[in-house]
Amino acid sequence: MSDEDPLVVANEFTQVEVRKRRTRNGERLEIVSPSLGRSILLDPLELESLTWQDAALFSTLLGTPYGPEDEPRARSLSDLL
Repeated sequence: MSDEDPLVVANEFTQVEVRKRRTRNGERLEIVSPSLGRSILLDPLELESLTWQDAALFSTLLGTPYGPEDEPRARSLSDLL
């Protein structure tokens, strides 16, 4: 995987593109949602922290993926835990 060639992961609900990016601060994994026009760069520690979670956390995150309707600001992961 390089900066130019994305790895595409898709199912019947969504599609994401994953690329390794080199930044001034080291390598990052970029995850892009073309349908939403959103992306995120994650460093190795942020990626590793995903392995510390169980499936229940991801189910909770998917329950309100964009946050509660009455709270327009994004919430941090620590707020959800």
